[in-house]
Amino acid sequence: METVNVHEAKTHLSRLLDRAAKGETITIAKAGKPIAKLVPIEETPIDTSRRFGFMRGQIKIPDDFDTMGQAEIEAMIYGEGLHEGDEGQ
Repeated sequence: METVNVHEAKTHLSRLLDRAAKGETITIAKAGKPIAKLVPIEETPIDTSRRFGFMRGQIKIPDDFDTMGQAEIEAMIYGEGLHEGDEGQ
């Protein structure tokens, strides 16, 4: 890890950014005291477990879903009749 002073960092910022992009970490110092680090960005892995469309082709939604009543929607989701725990509601 290299240390550069503020003046050098301002003068050669593009070069330092290129080095950081290649994986280097550069410390920037003012009056000999480290004040900042220029570090490469770590790519965050994309969580593919919750992507839109992951159930495509596995679920059938009726064309009239938006006009259905609450009881019809619950019957479709939970099966015919009330689902457990809804007796008397």
